[in-house]
Amino acid sequence: MQDQFETLFHQFDVGVYFQFFKSFRRVRINFTNAVAAVQARVKLHKSDFNGKEMRLYFAQSVQIGSPRLEPPKPEKQFLISPPASPPVGWEQAPDAMPSVNYDLLCAVSKLGPGEQYELHTGTTTTPSVIVHVCEDDSSGDEEETEGGTRARPKIIQTRRPDYTHSVNK
Repeated sequence: MQDQFETLFHQFDVGVYFQFFKSFRRVRINFTNAVAAVQARVKLHKSDFNGKEMRLYFAQSVQIGSPRLEPPKPEKQFLISPPASPPVGWEQAPDAMPSVNYDLLCAVSKLGPGEQYELHTGTTTTPSVIVHVCEDDSSGDEEETEGGTRARPKIIQTRRPDYTHSVNK
């Protein structure tokens, strides 16, 4: 049956070759010239072969300029992998001046040495957050060691809040 099918198209072009796609129940027929393909379609489109109607369609020809892929346009390529030098016309943006939070500075200046300020009130499951303002460093009431440096104050570790295990059902 396949030979009978092929002879139908060999009468239009001797150099025709076939690609059978059995799972799709389709055949791609490649002619050597467009005139033979047009003649075959005119004569055999919607004709009967072995009890089935044949429908013939033209495939779009793909013109490929180069057998290789083209590299991407280098618009923002330097952001992916920096080159040895920046692209032409690139200018470094000036760094912005650091912003000073005057509200924060004002609030800290209102705190006196030795005072404390509670930022976050503690609950039964979370600790409170308290800021202790340091004493004035210029006071000479701390003891100096033999080398002329002040003794480092001992930092007391903050105690972990008591945890009560409770299961709510």
